[in-house]
Amino acid sequence: MLDRVFENPKPKVIAGATGDWELVIGMEIHAQVASNAKLFSGASTQVGAEPNSNVAFVDAAMPGMLPVINDFCVEQAVRSGLGLKAQINLTSAFDRKNYFYPDLPQGYQISQLYHPIVGEGEVLVEMSPGVARLVRIERIHLEQDAGKSIHDMDPTMSFVDFNRTGVALMEIVSRPDIRGPEEAAAYVAKLRQILRYLGTCDGNMQNGNLRADVNVSVCRPGDYERYQATQDFGHLGTRCEIKNMNSLRFIQAAIEYEARRQIAILEDGGKVDQETRLYDPDKGETRSMRSKEEAHDYRYFPCPDLLPLEIEQAWVDDIAARMPELPDAKKARFMADFGLTDYDANVLTAELEAASFFEEVARGRDGKQAANWIINELFGRLNKEGRSIADTPVSASQLGGMLDLLAKGEITGKMAKDLFEILWTTGGDPAEVAASRGMKAVTDTGAIEKALDDLIAANPAQVEKAKVNAKLAGWFTGQVLKATGGTADPSVVNAMVASKLGL
Repeated sequence: MLDRVFENPKPKVIAGATGDWELVIGMEIHAQVASNAKLFSGASTQVGAEPNSNVAFVDAAMPGMLPVINDFCVEQAVRSGLGLKAQINLTSAFDRKNYFYPDLPQGYQISQLYHPIVGEGEVLVEMSPGVARLVRIERIHLEQDAGKSIHDMDPTMSFVDFNRTGVALMEIVSRPDIRGPEEAAAYVAKLRQILRYLGTCDGNMQNGNLRADVNVSVCRPGDYERYQATQDFGHLGTRCEIKNMNSLRFIQAAIEYEARRQIAILEDGGKVDQETRLYDPDKGETRSMRSKEEAHDYRYFPCPDLLPLEIEQAWVDDIAARMPELPDAKKARFMADFGLTDYDANVLTAELEAASFFEEVARGRDGKQAANWIINELFGRLNKEGRSIADTPVSASQLGGMLDLLAKGEITGKMAKDLFEILWTTGGDPAEVAASRGMKAVTDTGAIEKALDDLIAANPAQVEKAKVNAKLAGWFTGQVLKATGGTADPSVVNAMVASKLGL
């Protein structure tokens, strides 16, 4: 936990015709394990391969084929659990979850219902400085993914691609601790960030490598507190599950719509049916998919092909010893070591690549100045051109070299912006580029003093105004910089203006 005090954000309240309602949200995140091979076979997990080309016999449910567990996938699940401050279960077991669908060749999914590999944990979701929701993790279990049904390639037929069949998934199940659409999106974003830092899931939501099932219910104010006191879910109302959400924006929109739909039913005297629903982004609404199944509907039973999974504490300890610095810790360190604001530290730690870039630039330099250049200039330009930090034309070494020139007073801020543009378009060593382009700050106080003296002599009225209101002295600084073509050092000019005007 961070060494900071947080208050809980207020729950989302929706005003209905008969009074106020509050939202209660729990989530099941399906995160594809970052591994070169599937959970129970050696088949490749390569994305974009030809349909049905990454399929082993066991994935296709050929007779007599038995699963063999991929220990690296187990390690990734343990690493994820440690990253969420969760209990690692040294003994876990796999079960068969039986259902029949064209993209599930076995007719069952190998999952973990009764004895998951990871137990209770937590995620701190910071909504604003000093305001955060602590979302409890109930469990993380390993399971195999299904294939992909394709319905839009032919008007009369559907196709099935089994490449994804058997790919390892971590299902991360939260408690119903989330209280609004914005919190739900922030929770998914925070979980995605942690998994990416850990290297256990690439978090690509567009490809479905991380997707969410969102359970939504509504209750009256005070009912949630009664649930917390009694752990009686009856206080929370009937929940509906919105399946396979892979967009933070759509998650928020779907929750908002679903909550209002349930409120309308309840206020009309009706009863919310527990069911699974899908979100239609074109219509901005959820629609019924099927009645919500319970565990007994899947006829779970222990997988007869796999022995209980037993791991050693020493192995878990070794994984823990190799854990990277996680986002919350990195953010706290950036604020402490580099004097960054909460906002700047949040931006710079959002992605591991950005955090690493910043650290390389800031090492041995002014951290706040480095942050300003990266956030305002570099990120601004990257966003404008639709690029990521991974393919920035200006390297951390180049940006750091440019900041060194600034710190030495060899170039001015205006020159630095011009130099940054050159580095962006043509590259090169900052010092060599500045020298070849004649970029050199004027530090000759004699030339600066003469320009300032001429200004003061020609503008006596402006001098008197500046003496009455010191803020107006900036006019003289601006005029001197203009007269020197932006080559004068602003700090030198400011000091000289203050001295000459007696400010």
